[in-house]
Amino acid sequence: MIHFDALKFKFREFKLRKDPKCPVCGEHPSITAPIDYDQFCGIPSASAATETGDGALSAAALKQKLDAGDKFILVDVREPFEWELGHIPGAKHIPLGELCSRMNELDRADEIVLHCKSGMRSAKALSLLKEAGFAKLWNVQGGIAAWAREVDPTVRY
Repeated sequence: MIHFDALKFKFREFKLRKDPKCPVCGEHPSITAPIDYDQFCGIPSASAATETGDGALSAAALKQKLDAGDKFILVDVREPFEWELGHIPGAKHIPLGELCSRMNELDRADEIVLHCKSGMRSAKALSLLKEAGFAKLWNVQGGIAAWAREVDPTVRY
């Protein structure tokens, strides 16, 4: 292990030994495979989708909804400088930091699809809207980065 003291700008190195009795890393470890980071971080998965529309949506599924002319509101929760780089046509821009004060711009009866750059901030936005009584909510898995990879490579993000 390395310790860095920023005030003194000094590094110290410590040698650590494994504890053979440790339940996590000892002789009989309880963790034997990587964890599911999406689940660990609280990102809703596609299997978590319910009949109320509270779940994940792939970039391809979003494209299908747009092509089919489905009625929904697409909300981009990225920062203004990110929006200026590029955005999905037809999206409404409400940065995550302004969402609480601008919820009145959204109708609780509408189906709302949220996205950001990677899906983390839009998952937070989904939670905020759900707490405020919105029911038909979706989070684009992988955000606009997935959109650019899978649907429209001309979109900058």
